[in-house]
Amino acid sequence: MTFDFHSDTPAGKDPDSFSPALRKYHQLLWSKELPTGPQFDLTMEPRAYLVHRSSSAVFVLASDAITTRLRKKARKVIRDIRKDDLPEYLGYTPGSTLVFPGNRIGGKPTINGARGLHPKIADRFDLTLECIRRHYLGEPSPLANVLLRYAEFFALFQDFAGYVNFFLLEDLVEDNGKTIRFFHPFAEFSTTAVPKNRDEYLEYLRLSNAFISARNRRIEEELEGRIGR
Repeated sequence: MTFDFHSDTPAGKDPDSFSPALRKYHQLLWSKELPTGPQFDLTMEPRAYLVHRSSSAVFVLASDAITTRLRKKARKVIRDIRKDDLPEYLGYTPGSTLVFPGNRIGGKPTINGARGLHPKIADRFDLTLECIRRHYLGEPSPLANVLLRYAEFFALFQDFAGYVNFFLLEDLVEDNGKTIRFFHPFAEFSTTAVPKNRDEYLEYLRLSNAFISARNRRIEEELEGRIGR
């Protein structure tokens, strides 16, 4: 699972919107049975990325990266690091991406927008996943309000374990799902979301790459298992 979705995206465009392969990948991989029983069928519809229609609701989904190298947010740290010292960029591969609700509710930001703009999240998915974990427990977090707006979507997966297992995120949790494997030291959202120095940034990239590689392997096993059935 090393296909880079930039390769079939027009120059200067965002793969999340313009890569045909990524859209098809999401449709294929996530169209499966939900922990609650029904099938999570995804369809391509005009003026929508992917849509799931259940008996009670319609869910309009969008693609987004769940790994970021923080190039802009950590630019002051990065400028002092030699390119040869940076871990390899793995590309925008299947392990790096996920679907989220893409429709605005009440004109307010989507999950993708909120997590990218909130300074305590800084677009990091490990911190986003911690917020999702707390959402299922009814606990506060920097993204509590936006996650609550999409509570119907998260209810499809029953609980945090169901969400993690459905989207093949097991390599980002430990202690039976009670703890997130953070890419950077974490202390109840009081620590800065952006690495402050060279060593912190390099460790952040190392852990991020390890997660991407592990999730790519997990995705490959999932698809091979379906073919073998």
